[in-house]
Amino acid sequence: MTPTSRTLAWLRQFAKLWGFALFCVLVVYIFREVVLPFVFAILVAYILAPVVDRFGRLRVGGKPFPRAAAVIILYVNIIAVLSIFIGYFVPKLSGDFARLFREAPQLFARVNREWLPRAGAWVDEHFGPETAAGSGGEGTDESGGATSGPGPVTRPPEAVMLAPTPDGRYQLDLEGLSFEVRPTSGGGYIIGPPRPEAAPPTGGKWERSIKQWLAERLKSTEGESQRAIEYGQKFIGAVVSGIGRLFLVLMVAAFILVDLDRIQGFLRSLVPEQYQLDYDRIAIGIDRGLSGVIRGQILICAINGTMTYLGLWLFHVKYPLLLAGIAATMSLVPIFGSILSSVPIVAIALISSGTFDLRQGLLVLAWIIGIHLVEANFLNPKIMGDAAKIHPVLVVFALIAGEHSYGLVGALFAVPVASIIQTIFTYYRRRPRPPAAPIAAM
Repeated sequence: MTPTSRTLAWLRQFAKLWGFALFCVLVVYIFREVVLPFVFAILVAYILAPVVDRFGRLRVGGKPFPRAAAVIILYVNIIAVLSIFIGYFVPKLSGDFARLFREAPQLFARVNREWLPRAGAWVDEHFGPETAAGSGGEGTDESGGATSGPGPVTRPPEAVMLAPTPDGRYQLDLEGLSFEVRPTSGGGYIIGPPRPEAAPPTGGKWERSIKQWLAERLKSTEGESQRAIEYGQKFIGAVVSGIGRLFLVLMVAAFILVDLDRIQGFLRSLVPEQYQLDYDRIAIGIDRGLSGVIRGQILICAINGTMTYLGLWLFHVKYPLLLAGIAATMSLVPIFGSILSSVPIVAIALISSGTFDLRQGLLVLAWIIGIHLVEANFLNPKIMGDAAKIHPVLVVFALIAGEHSYGLVGALFAVPVASIIQTIFTYYRRRPRPPAAPIAAM
C-alpha cells in the first residue's frame, strides 16, 4: 500500500470508531447556548438510573416491573420532597437572609466602632508604634523622656510655614494641612478647612489603615444596596426561569430513563464489531469513575451540609440553615468549595454572640476541619471508591480550566469530564498490545 492509501485507510477506521463521538462534541459546542438543559437531563438520568434499575428487578405477575411506572413513582417522590423543601426550608432560608441583611449595617458599625480600634491598638502596641525611636523629632533618653540636645526642628500640626527665599520672596508651605473643596451655587468653588465629621483619624497606623479599608468596603456595600431592588427583580426572574428549566430537565430525563436500554444499545451499535469489547470495558470504567465523582459527591455534599448544620446548631451560631446550605452547595466543587464555604461560617461564628468570641470561632473551625477529615479519610474511600480517584493536581487544573472556559457550569462539569478522559487514557495505556508479526527470513 502506498502512504496515501494507508493514510486514507487509517482515516476511515478513525471515523468509524470516533466519528459519532466527535460529531456529538461538535453539536454540543455549536449549540452550547441551548444544550445545557439537555446536559443536566443526562446528568439527572445518570443519577437516578440505579433506582429505576432496582425497580426493574422486581417481578409483577412474573414480568419485570415497567420502567415507565418506576419513573412515575420516582418522580412523585421527588416532587413530594421538593414540595416539603419549598414549604419548610425556603421560608427559613428567606428568614435567615432577611435577618442577615437587617443586622449587617449594625454589625459593620459595631466592628468599626469597637472591635477594630481594639485590634489596631493591640497590633500597634505589640508590633511598634507608627514612628520608631530615632526616626525624627525630639530625641529621647533611655527612660523615654525628652532630651534637650539639638535636633531637627519640628513643626506644630496644622500650621502654615512661611519661609524666605534667596531672591527676596517668600515660600508658603502648606504641608500637613487638610483642605476641602466645595462647589457653590454660583458655579464656583470654596477652599476651606474640612467639615467636623471629616476630622483626622485617631489611633495607630494599623488601626487607621484597617478603618480606611473597612470604610471603602462599606461605601461599595452602600452602593450595591441601592441596587437591591434591581437585583431582587433579576432574582425573581431567575427563579421563574429556573423552574421552567427544571421541568424541561425532568421531562427529558424521564424519556432517557424509560428508554435507557435502547439508548445504550444504539450507542454500542455505532462502534465497529471488532472494537465492541473495548467499548464495553471503557463504558464500565467510565461508569465506575462517574458513579464516585457524581453520585458519591452528591451524597457527601448532603452529609457535609447535615453535619455543618448540626455543629452550628450545637454552638448556637446564627443563620445555621443558610450557612449549612452554602457549605453543602459549594462542596460540589472539590477542594475550592470546601475552603471558600468555611470562610463565612467561621467569620459569622466569631461575631454571632454579639461580641468578638474567639473561642467560638475556633470551636466551629475545629468542627469544620473534623468534618473534612472524616470526609477525606472515611467517606471518600467508602462512597467514591478507588476508581474515582483523580490526582489533586489534575482536579485543580480541571477546575481552573472549566471555570475559565464556561464559568460555574464549567467548574461543575470539569471533574466528571476529567474522569472520563482519565479512564479512556488509562485503558488504552494498559491494554495488552497484540504480538508483533514475525519478520520473514530473507
